[in-house]
Amino acid sequence: MITLSDSAAVKVKELLEAEGSEELALRVAVRPGGCSGFSYEMFFDADVAADDEQATYGEKVKVIVDSASSQLLEGATLDYKETLEQSGFQITNPNASRTCGCGQSFS
Repeated sequence: MITLSDSAAVKVKELLEAEGSEELALRVAVRPGGCSGFSYEMFFDADVAADDEQATYGEKVKVIVDSASSQLLEGATLDYKETLEQSGFQITNPNASRTCGCGQSFS
């Protein structure tokens, strides 16, 4: 299961509040594709399957991951950075043997 940093949990909470639905959670998934073999996918979702893994971070930020993606995200961390040069979410995944230049795909 992926872990959220404090800054990522705060930013996800802001985005969830903007959506205006208490039922939504952040779904993090790994899909085949991208230039390195797998790509990350994140979106808000209200549907939770029986085999989804769930965790709560910060102030009621619920994260769900499907069982197949969970294996590839074990030990990974989702962080949010906002600097003068860049801002956005970044996943650090110890299971990735290589990543592409854009940081959105891995193998």
